[in-house]
Amino acid sequence: MAGPRDVDASFLALPLSALTDAALTRAVDLGCEHADIRVERIRTQSISLRDARLESLADGEDLGLAVRVVHEGTWGFAAGVVLTAAEAVRLAEEAVAVARVSAALSSDRVELAPEPVYPDAVWVSDHEIDPFTVPDGEKTALLTELSERLMAADGVEHVQSGCTAVKEQKYYADTAGTRTRQERVRIHPQFTALTVDRATGAFESMRTLAPPVGRGWEYLTGGSWDWDRELAEIPELLREKTKAPSVEAGRYDLVVDPSNLWLTIHESVGHATELDRALGYEAAYAGTSFATVDKLGSLRYGSELMHVTGDRTAVHGLASVGWDDEGVEAQRWDIVRDGVLVGYQVDRNMARLRGMERSNGCAFADSPRHVPVQRMANVSLQPAAGGPSTEELIAGVDRGVYVVGDKSWSIDMQRYNFQFTGQRFYRIEGGKLAGQLRDVAYQATTTDFWGSMRALGGEQTYVLGGALNCGKAQPGQVAPVSHGCPSALFEGVSILNTVQEGGR
Repeated sequence: MAGPRDVDASFLALPLSALTDAALTRAVDLGCEHADIRVERIRTQSISLRDARLESLADGEDLGLAVRVVHEGTWGFAAGVVLTAAEAVRLAEEAVAVARVSAALSSDRVELAPEPVYPDAVWVSDHEIDPFTVPDGEKTALLTELSERLMAADGVEHVQSGCTAVKEQKYYADTAGTRTRQERVRIHPQFTALTVDRATGAFESMRTLAPPVGRGWEYLTGGSWDWDRELAEIPELLREKTKAPSVEAGRYDLVVDPSNLWLTIHESVGHATELDRALGYEAAYAGTSFATVDKLGSLRYGSELMHVTGDRTAVHGLASVGWDDEGVEAQRWDIVRDGVLVGYQVDRNMARLRGMERSNGCAFADSPRHVPVQRMANVSLQPAAGGPSTEELIAGVDRGVYVVGDKSWSIDMQRYNFQFTGQRFYRIEGGKLAGQLRDVAYQATTTDFWGSMRALGGEQTYVLGGALNCGKAQPGQVAPVSHGCPSALFEGVSILNTVQEGGR
């Protein structure tokens, strides 16, 4: 599973063993059934340009340690920033004190599902060029050059561009004997072109479709994404969008591109199949789920074509790891198979609550200051083996709409009623694209939408989309997550005209 690089020597040079010995020994002395320690260093950089001129360049680093315990069946947690053995002991004592206070409020005894011990585990995400080793001037120069190409096109009034990069290094150790050292790199460049109608003041924008990925700086300089082609196409696509007619509301067959469908998967499948939501433990932050545990193995989630997996091992996936924040090895498993709900995303405590033999590795904390919570894996819709191209899917539609790129969305707390918009929409007439449309949103319930899926694209249409900032928990945490999917055809989906719906 390891990538071609090693964890940075400067991180490994931190007093990891001394911190581990101090914290875990003290936790055991205080009677803890389980204890673990995390040491994390997270480096971030955000570069922003407006009209090909540098607007901001911000670097950040978060370094600290956290101790988590189970004491008499109750969680305890404490975190700090001083990396000394004395501080590790103090945090262990504080975590136990928190557990003792919390015991009176706890209704369920914490028990962790078993996991093999990994005494010397190392994993590095698959990337070629660490973005933090590239000089800032070089990065800014490339972003400026690409922005200037958009700025030079007729009709483009403004260009907003930038790049976010993260390098996350994490050490984990627990009283069972597991010791993991990991490093993940992720990046997201974006370019948005804006055009303005001087006569009316109306404006339209269009953004690149390139998703955030678990790659390095080579994402912008290598061949994994065709930036030249996409940036060259945006001005004409934007001009066409400004002249496009407003959609006529009604029911249409829908061909959804992976650049849009990933977000529908995220909201209607990814969040709905987090076990803590399904059990009612996560109810405050847009929580709970219609996919409750009594429906496991029987809920008809979608058509028989629907095969959705949870995956912490996907190459370049944003949620891919070697081991999660509870020392559970990364896995791949089925969530929906043949259209039926067959699995959830779980951590070790949730796994034990459901009587599962093992967690599937979905614990994650977004910083050393936060306790790990159950978070989303890379949840992906599998393509059809030997399936059609996107063009072949479109050719099979007499009257429909083709959706490209994500934009806004809305979904209820049960993850059941939703509507989504997109970057671009096209009329399909007689199996061919017949120009762009405006003011489009598609609306459905989760089971109706996935139940209307009538065809899936093949492997050649599969794209790994995703987001860097999936939110959950209180205090709030954000997590990166990818969602792979092919193009897909849905029959008879309700299309809204957003201008009419807004009363304008």
